[in-house]
Amino acid sequence: MMKQLTAFLLSAFYICSSVSCQNVSSVSGEQSSPPTPVNFRKLSSQEKQYYQQQLQNYCAKAYPDHLFSGGILVAKNGDIVYEQYSGWKNQQTKELNAENTPFHLASISKTFTGTAVLKLHEQGLLNIDDGIEKYFPNFPYTGITIRLLLSHRSGLPSYLNFLDKNWNRKKKATNQDVVNYMYTYKPPKQANPNRNFHYCNTNYVLLALIIEKVTQQSFPQFMKDSVFTPLGMTNTFVFSKVDSAQYVPTYSFNNRIYPMDHLDFTYGDKNIYSTPRDLLLWDLAMYQNSYVSAATYELATTPQSHERKSMHNYGLGWRLFEGPTPQETFVYHNGKWHGSNTVFTRFVNDTTTIIVLGNKLNRNIYGARKMISIFNGSQKEFEVVE
Repeated sequence: MMKQLTAFLLSAFYICSSVSCQNVSSVSGEQSSPPTPVNFRKLSSQEKQYYQQQLQNYCAKAYPDHLFSGGILVAKNGDIVYEQYSGWKNQQTKELNAENTPFHLASISKTFTGTAVLKLHEQGLLNIDDGIEKYFPNFPYTGITIRLLLSHRSGLPSYLNFLDKNWNRKKKATNQDVVNYMYTYKPPKQANPNRNFHYCNTNYVLLALIIEKVTQQSFPQFMKDSVFTPLGMTNTFVFSKVDSAQYVPTYSFNNRIYPMDHLDFTYGDKNIYSTPRDLLLWDLAMYQNSYVSAATYELATTPQSHERKSMHNYGLGWRLFEGPTPQETFVYHNGKWHGSNTVFTRFVNDTTTIIVLGNKLNRNIYGARKMISIFNGSQKEFEVVE
C-alpha cells in the first residue's frame, strides 16, 4: 500500500494540467524554465525499515495515543517512511482521525496563499512590487507593497487584536469586514513599511482579497480550481462562512471544545484544511516545480529580513531556518489556532519532510523537527517559532 501511494505521489507530478503547469511569462517578460523533476534516490527496504522503526520508537514517546490527536507523516526522498493517526476527529460523533481527515492547518495556510500570489506574479497577472492602493483605493496606510505583505514587513496592525475593539463579537468577521474596519477606525500601525519584520495575520487576509480581485473568483474557489485540484489534493479546502454548518471543533489538552468565535471566517492567514498526505503532495510540488517555477520557489524561500542577525528568517510565505550546516537548514511553517497545532517542515538538503497536524492542544507537536536526527545524525534541538 505504501509503495502504491508513493508511486501515485511521484507520478502525479509528471502529468501537468494546462492551468497549473504551463510555461508562462514572468512579469519581466522572461520565460520560465520547464519543470525539472527531482531525481530522488530510491530507498532500500533496509533503510525504510530502519527509519520506520526509529520513528515509531520516537513517536511512541513524544506522541502517545492517549495524549496525541491528529496525524503524523514523515517522508524521505518523496517516500512515506512513517504514518500515524490517533484520537478523535469529532468526540461527539466518535469519529476517529484517519488518513483522509482534514485538519485545520492554521498558519501553514500562509504557504498556500503566498505561493498562489507568486503564481499570479509569474503569470503576469500582478506584480509583487505593486502598491496595495491599486487594490484598496485610498487605503489609510501608505507605502505598502504586495511584497511587504508577503514578507510581514508592512507594519500593519494585527486584526486579531484590533477586532477586539468596536466590534460586535457576536458577528463573525469576514476578510472584507477587516478591511472596512481599517478604513473606518484606522487602528495605529505597528511600524513604518519595510522598517522591520513583524509577523501579522492582517497581511495574509489582504493577500487573499487581492487574489479575489485579480482572479474574479472567491478565494476558496480559486484555491480549489488552481491549486488543490490540479495537484490532486482531494481532501483540502478553504473553510469559509458557507461551511459553518460543517464546522468540526478542536480541543484543549483536557478535551474541552473550542467554540467558534468572531474570527473563524477569515481566510488567507488560516482556514485551509488538509491532510498529511495532501501536504506531501504540496511538498512534492515544490520539489518538482509543478506549481511554480524553480526561480519563483527560490524567490519565495529567500530571506527578506536582515536588520536583526538571526538564524530565523522569513521569505514570501515560508519561514526559514539557516542552520550552521546544510543538514540543519530548513524551510517550514508552523500553525496554531484554537486547539490546532501544526508543523510542516522541509529539510530540503536532506530531502526529508516532517508533517504533524493536531486537533487537540499539544505543544510537543512543535518539537517534531527533532525527528531529523534519525536521518542525519544531528542531535541539535532547534528553537521553536509558532
